[in-house]
Amino acid sequence: MKPERVVLVLSGGGMKVAAHIGVLRAMEQAGIRPAAICSVSAGAMVGALVAAGTPYEQLVALFCGLRQSDMMAVNRAALVVRGVGAPSLLKPGPLRALLRRILPAGGFDAMRLPLRIGATDLDSGELTVFGSAGRTDVALADAVYASMALPLYLPPAVIGGRSYADGGLLQALPLELVTSEPADLVVAVDVGPVIQGHPEWRTQAPALVALHDRVLGLTMADQRRRTVEAWRVDSRRPPLVLIEPAVDPYGTFSFDRTVDSIEAGYRAAHAALAARRRPESAGAARA
Repeated sequence: MKPERVVLVLSGGGMKVAAHIGVLRAMEQAGIRPAAICSVSAGAMVGALVAAGTPYEQLVALFCGLRQSDMMAVNRAALVVRGVGAPSLLKPGPLRALLRRILPAGGFDAMRLPLRIGATDLDSGELTVFGSAGRTDVALADAVYASMALPLYLPPAVIGGRSYADGGLLQALPLELVTSEPADLVVAVDVGPVIQGHPEWRTQAPALVALHDRVLGLTMADQRRRTVEAWRVDSRRPPLVLIEPAVDPYGTFSFDRTVDSIEAGYRAAHAALAARRRPESAGAARA
């Protein structure tokens, strides 16, 4: 029997994307190997590493070793001098340096699996795809940064005179990136914001930033819900296994909860994949 061609879809979610690593462990134990990866935002960083063939143990060590200073530096000078005219809350330098350090220098040509990365073209309002069946004339680190450049926090990436921002703005769970990839099964991992918020969101950041995060989170969560519903009612789409690790209580910038996120991803994937197998086992028993 021909093996299933499984496409793995990875959402963004800041440091919560460490849950994707736990999902990979559960998939491997279930004998499921992704044939292609579609990803956005911080999920694109994980997706690029996986597509390059980075072993599970190395992924765990890399993410557990990440510190806030590796990715974030407040743009204090610009904020003091320019106030609301500042380009971003954070400097892009640390994240760009991290991506250049951890991602393959060979770029998309060095990928062992087809990789698709979505970024929002701020000039056209459309989703641009970097990688497989998309643009490959861009350095891998630049494509990943473009997909992670969440407005307010990071300045857009300027590539070929066009400005690109976080792919999650248009595809929080990038199922639409699967359309050009043949698939028998889609495994989608969602670690993005949820509609049901936590009372403490008002006190976790300066008021303007907290309100921005909450509104953007609500928009992304609703958009993601609609995307999943549309997928499931379309009989032309391959079956979807949706994995939703319980990581929402962990903040986007929770560098101290990496192990918890990895374990949450593993538990959620193990349960979702087991639930998928049960109907097949029941059918075989009846036969």
